[in-house]
Amino acid sequence: MKKILQYLFEHKTLNRQQAYDILIGIGKGLYNEHEITSFMTVYLMRSITIEELQGFRDALLELCVKVDLGNEKTMDIVGTGGDGKNTFNISTLSCFIVAGAGQKVTKHGNYGASSISGASNVMEQLGYKFKSNNDQLKKELDTANICFLHAPLFHPALKTVGPIRKNIGVRTFFNMLGPTVNPAAPAYQLVGVYNLEMARIYNYLLQQTNQSFTIIHSLDGYDEISLTNDTKVITNKGEKIMTPEQLGKRMVSAEDIHGGNSVEEAAKIFLKIIKGEGTWAQNAVVLANAAMALHCTGSFENYEAAYIKAVESLESGKAYQSLQTLIALQ
Repeated sequence: MKKILQYLFEHKTLNRQQAYDILIGIGKGLYNEHEITSFMTVYLMRSITIEELQGFRDALLELCVKVDLGNEKTMDIVGTGGDGKNTFNISTLSCFIVAGAGQKVTKHGNYGASSISGASNVMEQLGYKFKSNNDQLKKELDTANICFLHAPLFHPALKTVGPIRKNIGVRTFFNMLGPTVNPAAPAYQLVGVYNLEMARIYNYLLQQTNQSFTIIHSLDGYDEISLTNDTKVITNKGEKIMTPEQLGKRMVSAEDIHGGNSVEEAAKIFLKIIKGEGTWAQNAVVLANAAMALHCTGSFENYEAAYIKAVESLESGKAYQSLQTLIALQ
């Protein structure tokens, strides 16, 4: 690692193979936590290159625990995290609305590294038990239309990295990797990114896959459709800017989508919204993200039709039913 660090400190970048080799080494426990911390710090001081990201992704996918959920075309809604905004669990809530709308979801998530409550924190608080058993996950998907893949169970290579990320407390390149290494290889993906440079990198990466994808970035820095500002929307077909009015009928303020100060608070907000008791602003943000995800599947004539379907899923109680069914299976 000393040689690698020396090389990187000279402002050089890694090629895809070198990046792959290093992450395989981290996964196999070849480096201590100080070496890994130094390595991660490099990418806090400069941008990651596409080749480096591809190499890291290749390594994680090779080391990951494989999951086979049949031929279902599933969806994942995931943010890179690290936007520092501490919103409530918008992506995870959107997943249940999408599941309630009839689209199967394989949600890949983790504990919050730079936020108070990540997807895994809130799912655990709601009574979900993390698992990697293929049959159990398949049953959840068939019965509740959704299953949850807790990243550390599928990426044992990251075991050593988790505590380090938590200690650093700011986003690292692992935030960027998360959405690209879902072990279920979903057919559709809605990815939220925290800046336009990441949007460009993801656009390049996802163009290389067979996925139907949509990348979103709120222009004021959120890694999801926040409705606090215009949103950049990038798909396989091109890119555009959409306004809060187009996406969610109106603009909301940052305070409206705050996520609470503890995992318990986050779970309370989550339950309130999924039961249909959220504020107008909370509902609007979740519905906009769910609608964009549904639209990404190509099953809807336009965004508006997908939005109507999302509203129906939340207001009819189907989204909440999906959550109840999932928790009952634990």
